Amino acid sequence: MPPLARRNLFHDKIRLTVTLTGIVFAVVLIVVELGLFVGFTQTTSNLIDHSGADLWVTSRHVPYVELGVPFSERKLYQVRAVPGVAVAEKIIVRWTDWKRPDGRQESVQIVGLNPDVDLARPWNLVQGDVEDLKKPDAVILDDIYKDKLGVSGAGELFEIRGHRARVVGFTHGIRSFTTSPYVFTTFKRAQDYATIAGDQTVFILVKTSPGADVGQVRQGILDHVKDVEVFAGAEFSRMTQFYWMFTTGAGVAVLLAAVLGLVVGFVVVAQTIYATTMDHLKEYGTLKAMGAANSYVYRVIIKQAAMSAVMGYVLGMLVSALVVHASQEGGAAILLPWPMAVGMFFLTMAMCIGAALVSITKITQLDPAMVFKG
Repeated sequence: MPPLARRNLFHDKIRLTVTLTGIVFAVVLIVVELGLFVGFTQTTSNLIDHSGADLWVTSRHVPYVELGVPFSERKLYQVRAVPGVAVAEKIIVRWTDWKRPDGRQESVQIVGLNPDVDLARPWNLVQGDVEDLKKPDAVILDDIYKDKLGVSGAGELFEIRGHRARVVGFTHGIRSFTTSPYVFTTFKRAQDYATIAGDQTVFILVKTSPGADVGQVRQGILDHVKDVEVFAGAEFSRMTQFYWMFTTGAGVAVLLAAVLGLVVGFVVVAQTIYATTMDHLKEYGTLKAMGAANSYVYRVIIKQAAMSAVMGYVLGMLVSALVVHASQEGGAAILLPWPMAVGMFFLTMAMCIGAALVSITKITQLDPAMVFKG
């Protein structure tokens, strides 16, 4: 291919800048919105995904993890009696109130667990240890929410629903999809913090025996324990994700913003390539008059679009990487997994080539005789 496409593209530096700006804007907007969608999706279910449980036992008709309904903890012993159950532990996930030193109330999600069992324990610990939860009034929270909860460091005392709480450690990166941070503590202490009766739990987490069929164990629990539902961890995770991302409309709004970025990029690139084509209309007419096939002219225009796509993609991903990195310290994480980065390249290419088709339709109608007219 002769360098005609490159000469046309770089001939007008201002127009090239406008084209690349439009592509970069579209790439960054799509990456940010899709990254938010991926980040939000993982955030909604990270407590389930990191619990280590094969099965979640809940009350009837619980649609997602934050809406657990307390039930008798006697069912725990019934679950433990089911063949194939290696470990079964009760946990609490419940909204409650955190009192800051200045007296302001903040909503938190208390997570009550057994620190001696490797189920539903806090992860990504950067200060303290899970064993520290055995200390009096001990809680662990994420350092991202220090300012929100008025926490300066470990050892400080606070109040949760009228009961004393002492911060003994911090995690990093355990975000909540809602504005209520997770606060980890022991099960018994969580009953006080969340006002759960002493003989009740909210969930039972099950780890199956090695080699046991999870489906058979699930059915065994349903057969032996009344008035409960049993979900595989992945199933309960999907239910929670679907509720927050689609039932509430949050995910739809983010996806619509990503589509808007694609439309904006398409319009800007189409307008710019079309204007460039119009400026060189006589040159294209000359090529056709000299016997150049339509396919040759089409390739020139498509090559311009492809070159614009590659440059815009590279610049856009550099900006996106900075935005993604900056978001890691905030409450809303933007994630950019490598499959999405690869997919963005092909999406950008498709957007630019699709925009070039607008110009191609004009060239299709071009009469070579126009070159010889005054």
